[in-house]
Amino acid sequence: MGKLKIICLYDRVLVDEDEESAATDKAPVTRTLDKKEVEEEVAEALVKLGHEPVMHEIDGTTKSLLALARLECDLIFNLCESFGDDDTADFKITAFMDLLKKNYTGSGTHGLMLAQDKATAKKIFAFHGITTPLFSKSQRGRLDFSHDLDFPVIVKPAREDGSIGIEFSAVVSSIKELMERMDWLHQHFDSPVLIEEYIEGREMYVAVIGNENPEALPVIELDLSKLPEGTPRIAGAEVKWGKGTKAYKDTKSAVATDLPEETVQTLHKAAIAAYKALELRDYGRIDMRLKDDGSVHVIEANPNPWLSSRAEFAMAARKSGRTYTELIGEIVDLAMARA
Repeated sequence: MGKLKIICLYDRVLVDEDEESAATDKAPVTRTLDKKEVEEEVAEALVKLGHEPVMHEIDGTTKSLLALARLECDLIFNLCESFGDDDTADFKITAFMDLLKKNYTGSGTHGLMLAQDKATAKKIFAFHGITTPLFSKSQRGRLDFSHDLDFPVIVKPAREDGSIGIEFSAVVSSIKELMERMDWLHQHFDSPVLIEEYIEGREMYVAVIGNENPEALPVIELDLSKLPEGTPRIAGAEVKWGKGTKAYKDTKSAVATDLPEETVQTLHKAAIAAYKALELRDYGRIDMRLKDDGSVHVIEANPNPWLSSRAEFAMAARKSGRTYTELIGEIVDLAMARA
């Protein structure tokens, strides 16, 4: 493949550091960004591959969208996760690119929408025979769908990403706690509430890459064993975004090296099945819980997962023998194959 002009499309979530440091249990923990942003790493990899990257920020204004429409390119490397600080609007950006007939990396509008609505995704998983926790869905007190659930349960927004709205207090053990958590979520998020069976087990991530014959990469575990006693073993927002906290410092992701081959195959099979069921493409990450008895529960699917060289997806790619630059090149090749 010759030299391509590739737009690195990214968004910004602006966080007031004073507000972030003063966050309490009454305000959601929000996601923060690394000092070296992922679009810079992707652009550097594209240069190494012989391509011409052009940076373009989607800042939540129609002006930035119209500017994108006027840009000529061979491919858009889509790194957007929100629009105007709305984490649920990523599919609207791809829908805009679809209308423009722009070729872009990662999952399309359909896959992003299915994965974002966690309740819908879980129904699809169940239809395909993919084990997923039992759940109920509620909107402002109205029960839209319900399985028979026993406490404890985990209560979270049905349409948020990156563990936003999922904090340690999300795991509840009584009707009173459930009602309080639902009320808090309705105050802070314009989203239905997902009430999900809490699965005790290890937090496992399986990266998947490819389209016609997707490949599952080595299993990554988020080690939650060092969380303080009495703290739910969940990948909450404190773990992912609470920089400077003990929960953030004591939880690390690493390649899972102690798994029997049979368990690895079970995780891989479930990840690929979930990836295909939601019609994801190019690359994605499936989050699962591994119980002590070896059974696997798919929690959710993450299309277009974070591509930082330090993130779980790149970690799995390195373990599979791919360098970061090779990973970015493979994603470009997969997207260009659709052009």
